[in-house]
Amino acid sequence: MRRAMRWVWAATVLPLVLAVTAAWADDPPSPPVPAIGRAWPVGVRPAVLRGWEPPATVYGPGHRGVDVVASAGEPVRAVAAGRVSYAGRVAGRGVVSVALAGTDLRTTYEPVTATVRKGDEVAAGEVVGTVEPGGAHCGGRACVHWGLLRGEVYVNPLLLLPPWLLNGGPSRLLPVLGVPLPEG
Repeated sequence: MRRAMRWVWAATVLPLVLAVTAAWADDPPSPPVPAIGRAWPVGVRPAVLRGWEPPATVYGPGHRGVDVVASAGEPVRAVAAGRVSYAGRVAGRGVVSVALAGTDLRTTYEPVTATVRKGDEVAAGEVVGTVEPGGAHCGGRACVHWGLLRGEVYVNPLLLLPPWLLNGGPSRLLPVLGVPLPEG
């Protein structure tokens, strides 16, 4: 019986998996993600608990987003302007999704108690909800999972942020050597 089941799997499922994987690998490269973000989803420059880990294949393991440190009840903001395409519960968690204006991209935020509704227009930095308590996604620690999709394909959400939002630390003035001091 086991041998027959293996043959059925090899004859039916395996070719389908290989075809889907090959089609995914042959897709033309997608256009670059524009750095249109104007705010982090939470805080000013939150710590990233877990970064973007793209899967090797469509259904492979990976981390399709970025987890950022947050506190329960903290406001969650839209990183860029757009229209709310979803605000509700998925698998017991609150999710807000925003279709970004002028692009084929949409961001997702979870776990979030939405303060917006589907169809609402939001500006960059506008509050779309609050962080839900619990944090099952981050091993018991409160966080926001921030995702970015182009169609059905996840891409790195950090690409939305311009360098001035990504680079850490304050500006530092360095001494200028070899320039005479003004007299006076």
